[in-house]
Amino acid sequence: MNIPIKINSAQEALEFIRERDLPYVRVGLFDIDGVFRGKYINRDKFESSLEKGLGFCDVVVGWDSNDQLYDNVKVTGWHTGYPDAAVRLLPDTMRLIPFEDDLPLFLCEFSEKWEDVCPRGTLRRVLKRASDMGFNVSAAAEFEFFLFEETPHSVREKNYKGLKNITPGFFGYSMLRSSVHADFYRDLLDLGRKMNFEIEGLHTETGPGVLEAAIKVGDALSAADKAALFKTYTKVLAQKRGWMASFMAKSSHEWPGQSGHLHLSLQDAKTGKGIFYDKAKPYSMSDTMRWFVGGQQALMPELLAMVASTVNSYSRLIPGFWAPTDSAWAVDNRTTALRVIEGSEKSQRVEYRVAAADINPYLALSAAIGSGLWGIENKIEPGKPQTGNAYEAKLPKNRALPRTLWEAAQRLKSSKAGRDLFGDAFVDHYAASREWEEREFRRAITDWEMQRYFEII
Repeated sequence: MNIPIKINSAQEALEFIRERDLPYVRVGLFDIDGVFRGKYINRDKFESSLEKGLGFCDVVVGWDSNDQLYDNVKVTGWHTGYPDAAVRLLPDTMRLIPFEDDLPLFLCEFSEKWEDVCPRGTLRRVLKRASDMGFNVSAAAEFEFFLFEETPHSVREKNYKGLKNITPGFFGYSMLRSSVHADFYRDLLDLGRKMNFEIEGLHTETGPGVLEAAIKVGDALSAADKAALFKTYTKVLAQKRGWMASFMAKSSHEWPGQSGHLHLSLQDAKTGKGIFYDKAKPYSMSDTMRWFVGGQQALMPELLAMVASTVNSYSRLIPGFWAPTDSAWAVDNRTTALRVIEGSEKSQRVEYRVAAADINPYLALSAAIGSGLWGIENKIEPGKPQTGNAYEAKLPKNRALPRTLWEAAQRLKSSKAGRDLFGDAFVDHYAASREWEEREFRRAITDWEMQRYFEII
């Protein structure tokens, strides 16, 4: 089927499964690192889950992307015995998986006490805040990712060295490269349409085998679902072809990092009218938009751990690599963390450019939207917009971004605004998970250390 089937209720989902006499379905949820975790369940289990929910071992909120157990969190651990976490099934998120004969896939999210640390639940709380303020939020993500002519086995056999990109050279916006691999582009575009993460634009970026995909705008919650599913199923499509897609923030010092920029706008919840646009104001920025940007700028250093969530993220945030180093903003300037894009009432928006391709979309959007709402609530005025090369600008020290994941985690832990926006339980759990990630990194002995110290020291 080429057009996504819209399911609006549990009853409609049940009727869909029964009419097709499907023996089983797939269910899944995204963990704290944005990794898709799930399973097959039979029809009887699915029917009961629609009413009563289902359980996932709560280790899913207690381990890292390598399935290693956190030793510093409260919500789960050996001290709780790793019971089942309560999970609600979301019938209106149904997609059909074309790789599996159009088998239905349903997203889930954690409930009860585990909802406090659920990435999707965190974004829903932020969007509830927006709703209470009279706003709807629209969002869209765009990702850069590298494609390698490798397999999960070959990259490990090579120890992730000397990997073969699908194409050599730079070749940004290349009609030559995209035409040679037009079958992959077509398959990815078709996949996005079938699985309801429609791709608005797709092209080669500068670098060997690197592509950029812009996902079509939608309401913020569905935009996060689409972004998270896009990352997972792009990897699936590539691996079924004998390739691998990587969404690391920085996979080589020779090439720019991979972005995961987020585009955001607000609408009046009653009228649907965009409220970022005011043609009488400088840059067509309404007061609401100016305060929104002011909040994003002010809180970005405190909330960066939710956006730059891996150790590798900070290898990208260096001058001259199309990534920001502080929370500067500007109008249509790609050297700043926040880029205001002038347009019409419908298209006026802000681009949150600090985000890389390694984001958990739910948490990055929570930070980007939540900080903007906080700015509106407190009427936070942004600094002066930057002109020219923002890397050379001298901004106040409080605009500088953390340089490591550990520093970012400490800033989040001490953020009063972050705790107000996301809750103490989430901030404590998430910050602890980032501290764990940094500790795991510090245990590793890198090639650089071996080459530098093995003989000479």
